[in-house]
Amino acid sequence: MVVRKKIFSTALFAPVQYFAHLYNAGEADIEHNCNYSRQSYRNRFVIYGANGSLPLSVPVVKKSGEKTITRDVRVSYDTPWNEVHWKSIESAYNSSPYYLYYKDDIEPIFKKRWNFLIDMNMAALTVAMECTGVDTSVKFTESYIDIYSEAEDYRNTIHPKIDFLTDPLFTPHPYRQVFLGVGGFVPNLSILDLIFNKGPESLLVLRDSLKQ
Repeated sequence: MVVRKKIFSTALFAPVQYFAHLYNAGEADIEHNCNYSRQSYRNRFVIYGANGSLPLSVPVVKKSGEKTITRDVRVSYDTPWNEVHWKSIESAYNSSPYYLYYKDDIEPIFKKRWNFLIDMNMAALTVAMECTGVDTSVKFTESYIDIYSEAEDYRNTIHPKIDFLTDPLFTPHPYRQVFLGVGGFVPNLSILDLIFNKGPESLLVLRDSLKQ
C-alpha cells in the first residue's frame, strides 16, 4: 500500500528505517530550508564493524554563534575524514556478498571533494535508491513549514537520539550481516549495511520492515 507524501530530513546514507518509509511513500520532500542541527543523520551514519556499531560523521564548517540553513552547510576537509570513512566501510564490508558489486557506485561519494553537505547527501540518496530499487519521487521542500497537515513528517523522528522502537510502523526485518556470528543482528544501521549484505533483495527487507 502506497501512502501519501512524506517529509524527510536530508541524510547521509540514512538508516533502514528512513528508507523503509521512503519506499512506502507516494512522494517525498527532503527538507533543506531548516536551521542545521548537529548530531543528526544529516552528517552521520552507522555501519557494522568487527567491534560492533561504528558511527561515522562528516565534519562541517563551523560558524560560531550563527545559525546556518541546512542547504548552506559546507563540508570541512581539515582532516582526511573521507579516506577514513571509506577504509572503515571497506574493512567492514569487503567480505560481504555484494561489496564488489556495489563498490564502484558508492566509493565515488567519498572520493569527491564536496562543497555543500546537501549535495553530498543527495548524491548518496540517489545512489542508495538506485542500489535498493526504491523509485519514490523525491524533491526538495520549497520553503520551511513547521507543521504539515497533509503529509507524514519524519524530519525529527528519524534521529540517532530517538529509539526506532518508538516508531509504531517500523519493525526491522532481520537479515544476514557480516559479523552476525560475532555480535548478533544489529538493526537499523545505515542503508549501506543492507545494500552490501542483501543487494537486490534489499527492497524486500524494506518492504517487510514496515507495517502496510
